Amino acid sequence: MDTIHRIVADTFRKEADRILASLISSVRDFELAEDALQDAMLVALERWPREGVPRNPSAWITTTARHKAIDRLRRTNTLAHKQVLMQELVEREEQRGTEEMEDRAIPDERLKLMFTCCHPALALEAQVALTLHTLGGLSTPEIASAFLVPLPTMAQRLVRAKRKIRDAGSPYRVPPTDLLEERLEAVFCVLYLIFNEGYTATSGSELIRRDLCDEAIRLARVLAMLLAEETLFSQLPEALGLLALLLLHDSRRKARVGSEGELVLLEEQDRSLWDQNEIQEGMSLLDRVLRMRRPGPYQVQAAISALHAQAKHPEDTDWAQIAALYGELLRMMPSPVIELNRAVAVAMADGPLRGLALLNQPELEKALHDYYLFHAARADLLRRAGRLNEASVAYIQALDLCQNERERAFLRRRLAEVSSPAFKEEV
Repeated sequence: MDTIHRIVADTFRKEADRILASLISSVRDFELAEDALQDAMLVALERWPREGVPRNPSAWITTTARHKAIDRLRRTNTLAHKQVLMQELVEREEQRGTEEMEDRAIPDERLKLMFTCCHPALALEAQVALTLHTLGGLSTPEIASAFLVPLPTMAQRLVRAKRKIRDAGSPYRVPPTDLLEERLEAVFCVLYLIFNEGYTATSGSELIRRDLCDEAIRLARVLAMLLAEETLFSQLPEALGLLALLLLHDSRRKARVGSEGELVLLEEQDRSLWDQNEIQEGMSLLDRVLRMRRPGPYQVQAAISALHAQAKHPEDTDWAQIAALYGELLRMMPSPVIELNRAVAVAMADGPLRGLALLNQPELEKALHDYYLFHAARADLLRRAGRLNEASVAYIQALDLCQNERERAFLRRRLAEVSSPAFKEEV
């Protein structure tokens, strides 16, 4: 029984997004598709122990989920459009013809589904959130954290987004090549946020989710190949900038975690562990896009990461240039998180008091009040400035908000350090 449960769970983890997107393309209703998929998983748990695991578990669940969707439509068949949808499903099941999702304009199934999910009927933020939820492997709490909004708020936004697509009767299918460009900004953001969640997990006992990092990089490569086509060439610089950014960040992955799984800050990392192949590829991509002279926010972020990669020792880091690049990024894409990063860079270049002055702006404090990294950054600058009592308060605030156990352990160590009489005497 445990083996069967494990197979069902593995199938769900690996194939749920593909199956769900296929169902949504047929029924045009997120909630119906999700319910049908859950029904199919329950049937698998019931039947497979008796009948054995099918030769193709994914295909079995897909077919069963489609049948369950038809059953649900029959039971609630009170509206004309549901009659039409049910007829389409029945005909497709009988014909077993080529699915709409088999369109070959996009050379990767998961990327194809992301373009499908980034539906232009929705606002950009809703497109990104819905795609992360459906295909990105992120939970609702993780998506809420990425957007710096409370969990109930994000849950409501996801429900509204699903219903808007359903109520509008908008077609949910792979867009033709000439319509891909209108969805690119959302797809870029999806890949960036998937990588970010992998690079520093919102919650759990591990700092890094390697599967998310690897998948985001893989998809960014495929996307760059797709945009190299002549009709989408204007968007290639940002795609290459995104890929360069992910590679340069990922090059530090091994050095970010100590032998016991603990967080290791950038300035304390063993730089010999940095992946030189990823650094070289990222730098080469960045050089290429800079020659294209079509700057964008992902290229600027890649340039910031490149300055870190070029520093052989922490003291070699060009923090003044990094602060200037954050200023340019802030101009392109105003954001309280970018303001936070710029303040930290200014502090590293000009001293902690300069950084604290930027962090203490009322608007920024209000925007990032529930963001643990704001309080962690402020605590660190207060520690560097010797204001240890204030640093203790800020570390406690960060601890109250942080959900990742590895980061919490780091914050507890820092809190103990600034509370130590010996440390206070040194300062």
